[in-house]
Amino acid sequence: MGPGARVCGGWFPPLAAATVLITNRRVKPANRVTLPDSTCKLLQRQERLTMNVLHIHRQPLRSPDGNVNLRSVLHRLPTKGDPALLGEVLAEFATPGDTLVIGVTGSVAAGKTTLSKAVANSLRSTLHVEVVSTDGFLFPNDVLASRGLTLRKGYPESYDLGMLSGVLQRSRWGAVHVPGYSHTTYDRAPDLDRTIARPDILLVEGLRFSLSAHQRSPAALLDLLIYVDANEALLEGWFVRRFLDHWRAAETDPKSFYARFRTMSETEAAGFAQQVWASINLPNLRDHIAPLKQQADILVEKSADHALHISLSAMGLNA
Repeated sequence: MGPGARVCGGWFPPLAAATVLITNRRVKPANRVTLPDSTCKLLQRQERLTMNVLHIHRQPLRSPDGNVNLRSVLHRLPTKGDPALLGEVLAEFATPGDTLVIGVTGSVAAGKTTLSKAVANSLRSTLHVEVVSTDGFLFPNDVLASRGLTLRKGYPESYDLGMLSGVLQRSRWGAVHVPGYSHTTYDRAPDLDRTIARPDILLVEGLRFSLSAHQRSPAALLDLLIYVDANEALLEGWFVRRFLDHWRAAETDPKSFYARFRTMSETEAAGFAQQVWASINLPNLRDHIAPLKQQADILVEKSADHALHISLSAMGLNA
């Protein structure tokens, strides 16, 4: 048995049917396994999550019959969740003195930023929570242009992976500098740079969590991954609506990136946004983002009215 390792006794039935992301390694639970202390702690946190957040602490969970009872209870839970419920779930994974790094990904216009901020706000009375966007780790527009990547912005190759991985890694140990980004200028914004210092929970929302075997890839440096999902038609509609919101705001802001589109009528601008979705965002979603849905620890599905359905997919649980 290696240093810091011990035998975790007991069986964690919520995890029994799935391979679970634990300290950036995939571990299949068994009745008795030798694991590092940190892994045992997370298994225990996940069991506590099942019992506390889902209010089933009196259910017999330590037998195959317990799994049946558990699913019976889950079927009776409300089908709709909210950011506060998701915050409760995430708080169960947090450990005092440690930084829990959580990725929040999904399609462009899925509502990752809005959800992350709402979750953070629901927790800030009891925990130090920071939200960081991966947009700040996109290469500046002039660099993208010099590399012929302007129309590939948001694709894996358009991110400064070294900087993103470095921030995720160092965030656990001390203060880190986080680059800012402006959705008005559609570019890096140094005046929005900030420093964060060892939060209890760091929510990193955005793109560029593609799976990689490299130990310093952004995905490998996450403790949990949340995938925000909706059907493609809804996502397209939300993207077009957001584009038009920026287009309208640019009428009085000549510095806006969207000012260049003000020569278009609103109908033309909407048609242009649909073309951008079909030629850039949709292929990126299908090729680089959607595959992460199967690897996510928590799935947040959104309906047309933005209601949330939360599935703890790695544990086979729904709320």
